[in-house]
Amino acid sequence: MKVVGFTFIRNAVRFDYPIVEAIKSILPICDEFVVALGNSEDSTLELISSINSDKIRIINTVWDDSLREGGRVLADETNKAFASISEDADWAFYIQGDEVIHEDYLENIRQGMLKYKDDKSVEGLLLNYTHFYGSYDFIGNSRRWYRKEIRVVRPWKTISSYRDAQGFRIEARKLRVKPIDAFVYHYGWVKSPFLQQEKQKYFNSLWHDDNWMKKNIAPEDSFDYGTIDSLKKFEGTHPQVMKDRIEKANWSFDFDPTKKNFGLKARILHLVENLIGWRIGEYKNYTIIK
Repeated sequence: MKVVGFTFIRNAVRFDYPIVEAIKSILPICDEFVVALGNSEDSTLELISSINSDKIRIINTVWDDSLREGGRVLADETNKAFASISEDADWAFYIQGDEVIHEDYLENIRQGMLKYKDDKSVEGLLLNYTHFYGSYDFIGNSRRWYRKEIRVVRPWKTISSYRDAQGFRIEARKLRVKPIDAFVYHYGWVKSPFLQQEKQKYFNSLWHDDNWMKKNIAPEDSFDYGTIDSLKKFEGTHPQVMKDRIEKANWSFDFDPTKKNFGLKARILHLVENLIGWRIGEYKNYTIIK
């Protein structure tokens, strides 16, 4: 079985992305790994090169910063990496620059790949998500966080990244997938308040025009984590590749998990989900095969 990992990245140092940890977390079950390295203004190239693995292949790209509607440039960059994967691969394993896989889940993912390798009706594998917020001690538990997404796909050229690189489609059709008992740890909302604010300013510019930015993005130098609707304490362990990064965290964030910043409708929907596990009106960018 041949597995090729792929990702895209730009200015990882400037925005403190755990891209090295992301790549290293799935490298053990990948035969190759493609990195679409965007035109960065920092030392991202040196950072990626520091991984020092002969599995990694870097392709240099230039982001089209005019693709500002809905984050389309992110899908565009994902597609550049994906297009360089040879079709003799059985699976393509996608990971974004702020996502990390715990080592405890690697064997489950590998077994899922083996199980469905020759079943071409299975076009992708669906992973669960844990979203960290504010610090490495809290995770989001409200409807604002997506619960599952496709991260393993066939290397077919008919498949492409969808919208803002949230998932994948075959033309307009959702992929047919099988769920895997594994989690993606998403660390995109864990940075110092200063860097988080810088990231918000930059990445909102990939979705919106200048007028929207002026009206909606506050000029503050520090991001206010305290406005979140609901969090709970994280009770598990982090991936080993995250150990050094977590130990070097230089800011603090505390939150009362009993505090809920919900309106009435959101509070009712949150209660229903907690009671019966059903998320009413949940958007699903995939079709699960029974």
